[in-house]
Amino acid sequence: MKRSLLTLVIASALLAAAPIAFAQTANTSAKAKTAATAGSPSQLVLANSTRVLATLEARRAEFTRNRAALTKFVDSEFSQMFDRDYAGRLVLGIHGRGASEAEVKLFADALADNLMQRYGSSLLDFNTELKVRIKSENALRNGAIVKVSSEMLRSGGEPIPVDYLMRKVGSQWKVFDVMVEGVSFVQTFRTQFDAPLKRKSISAVAADLKAGKLQASTE
Repeated sequence: MKRSLLTLVIASALLAAAPIAFAQTANTSAKAKTAATAGSPSQLVLANSTRVLATLEARRAEFTRNRAALTKFVDSEFSQMFDRDYAGRLVLGIHGRGASEAEVKLFADALADNLMQRYGSSLLDFNTELKVRIKSENALRNGAIVKVSSEMLRSGGEPIPVDYLMRKVGSQWKVFDVMVEGVSFVQTFRTQFDAPLKRKSISAVAADLKAGKLQASTE
């Protein structure tokens, strides 16, 4: 359960932190516009996810027929909320010490592309009827990082805790880690890629990811 849910939430978070959304009705777009201008981390996540979920729902049939259209949508939205380069450096861990920005970006792009190729279609299975409750927004490291804690509310099931770690990039808050029931995106892939990075260079591992010889997996 935990791993399969992490797969779906990571795919969504890579797109636009999608699980943080309220399944609301006519006044959703108005609230999204208000949140988008307010600018706090939790409000930004809510605004972006509301927009993304609405698009996924409206274009579900099109995306199901035309995966190229889904890929284009994913690509266009990817940089909105997810700080892939910083997340990539965290995933590299000790293997990223002394690595150039270019090497980190190469790895981060390869990891993100591999994940979306493998799990991007799962966005079409995302349950837009889930309701999410924001529990808290807490500043960490003297405000350099913010943790947005939430719960995904399921009909007939226990709430699922989903936490987002965000940092400011320029003037915008971006997600760099997602934790579902305590399972971290960063830690999951840091553990997975530790062995390959011990054997090969960052660029070689990135090349294997791009070629499909190495697969990012949450299983």
